[in-house]
Formats: sequence, structure tokens, C-alpha cells
Amino acid sequence: MNLISQIVEQALATGYLSLEAEEDLRLLLQQTQYDLQDFQAFMVLQKEAMKGRVRQESRELWQSHRHLTAAV
Repeated sequence: MNLISQIVEQALATGYLSLEAEEDLRLLLQQTQYDLQDFQAFMVLQKEAMKGRVRQESRELWQSHRHLTAAV
């Protein structure tokens, strides 16, 4: 199993994608050749995040910041 698939499996298992894991994915997708298995795993992660089954720390921080600035 490749690194991308491992990161995705952990996110799917926990239902959470940390900032660190998200950055790792971004770098791996930009800097390495990945195979079909990794690409498919990444697409599954995207779908699960869109359905709300995987929370993304980056989105939670962004939304929290947005609510704070709107309240000011």
C-alpha cells in the first residue's frame, strides 16, 4: 500500500483529516508519481468529505475563523 492510500485509510477509519495529513496528501499528489490505487483512494476520501463522513481540520478552522470575524 502506498503513502496516499495509507493516509486515506487512516482518515476514513477515524472520520478525520488533520492539517498535517492534508498537507502530506497535497505534497504527495504534487511531487510523486502515484498509481491508480492511490488516485482511487483519494477520490473516495473526497467523496466521504463531501458527504460529511470525514471531517477536515482545515475546514473546521476556516469556519471557526469565519464565524469569529462575522461576529465582530
